[in-house]
Amino acid sequence: MAKVCSICGKGSRVFGKRKKLRGKYNPTVKRRKYPNLQWVFIPKDIKKEKFKPFRNQRVLACTKCIKALGKRK
Repeated sequence: MAKVCSICGKGSRVFGKRKKLRGKYNPTVKRRKYPNLQWVFIPKDIKKEKFKPFRNQRVLACTKCIKALGKRK
């Protein structure tokens, strides 16, 4: 499961770019964008339900989940 966030399941998306040419839209390139995934260690004393299945493990997580991981109380 490369290129997919282990925590939230965020994966790749396809974006179609529309370019205007002489008054008409010219459908050009479709591009695939991938999430920004980083290796992160989930500590064993985490209290959030979202992260509990991954306690004491090293997982690939998107930066949005890493930011939420840092906001512990």
